[in-house]
Amino acid sequence: MKFIQYNISDSIKKSLAEQGFVKPTDIQYRAIPSILKGEDVMAIAQTGTGKTGAFAIPLVHKLLVSHEILERGQVRCLVMVPTRELAVQITGVFEKLATYTPLRIVSTFGGVDQKPQTDQLLRGADVLISTPGRMFDLRSQGFLDLSMVEVLVLDEADLMLDMGFIRDIRDVLRHIPRRHQTLFFSATINEEIKDLAYSIVRNPIRIQISPKDRVSKNVDHQVAFIEMDDKRFFLERMIKQNPEQRFLVFVRTKVRAERVFAAMKRVGIDSLTMHGDKAQEDRLDVMEKFRASQVRVLVATDVSARGIDIPGVQFVVNYDLPDEAENYVHRVGRTGRGMEKGVAISFCSPEEKKTLDEIQTFLGKPILELAIDKELYEMTLAMTEEPNTNWRKLIADAEAEMGKKRKKKGKK
Repeated sequence: MKFIQYNISDSIKKSLAEQGFVKPTDIQYRAIPSILKGEDVMAIAQTGTGKTGAFAIPLVHKLLVSHEILERGQVRCLVMVPTRELAVQITGVFEKLATYTPLRIVSTFGGVDQKPQTDQLLRGADVLISTPGRMFDLRSQGFLDLSMVEVLVLDEADLMLDMGFIRDIRDVLRHIPRRHQTLFFSATINEEIKDLAYSIVRNPIRIQISPKDRVSKNVDHQVAFIEMDDKRFFLERMIKQNPEQRFLVFVRTKVRAERVFAAMKRVGIDSLTMHGDKAQEDRLDVMEKFRASQVRVLVATDVSARGIDIPGVQFVVNYDLPDEAENYVHRVGRTGRGMEKGVAISFCSPEEKKTLDEIQTFLGKPILELAIDKELYEMTLAMTEEPNTNWRKLIADAEAEMGKKRKKKGKK
């Protein structure tokens, strides 16, 4: 079934066609009809399956059909998300779908001046996408009125629980009408998530997209065994061997992100960093530059692993293996999205082998080893352009020169 056959507004079909969307994904095919009927939905689907479109498409249609004039701060659909980056991304999806409609799409999140956000709320919002902290701040200041909310969407609910937002989720229910539609979307499911979902939805339609593989079939997974202190040389080599490709490089900590950034700068590679210490305006600027391919290497902590849709990332590099095996799936989900192909390469040091075992157990299969023989390993270290390590190249050159002299002596 194609989108053109759906009973949705022609303006939405026009937007979908302009974006190149012809047929729904599995999660969209199964969720859209139930949402259009007004049913509560609990949907579990891995990253990259089109979850945002699964609720945004039918909601834009529903809000358009019953369009209302809103007063200051009033909201009809509230989408709660765990991070600022997700708020920006989901807002973009709604805005594109609502291009040819009069619907007002607003996003609010912390880390930036609230005045531009409160100015947008003066005429109300058909859809408000917000992080919990900023949403409750605006409500307590009188800028936000949740008494007209018809639909509550919880997106990336598992991450919201991990980040400690369970109380905020329950609190919001006290401020919205008792009769409302609830849409619960999560990448994973466990007993805690299940308990939360069933406590806030009424007779939900449960949808679970559970492919045999936890990760997309479009991603080629490899692991290379590299000493911790040598990882930067192999990253340098990879980037320089693929001059037209984009790289998303994951590290464990903010300090590591800045160190990798500095190491790449020393060898003439431009990169950007994304982590929790960056101001929100800087984070948005970084994401925009990376999306626009102004810089093709982004070094990030796991703050960027969940739910961020960055098209055209050919390589995900796990410079450091993630602390949690599940985060491997979220990281590598940034490549091989839709019909695209991608490569996920993990640099595993001796001290990370236990983590690698946990990841392979979680995946239910081994990751293919990218074999690096001793000669190639030493050549990579010797050929780096890093000034502080040029001694490796000098030694290699000296040994090669000595070898030539020995051959000449032998001939005499």
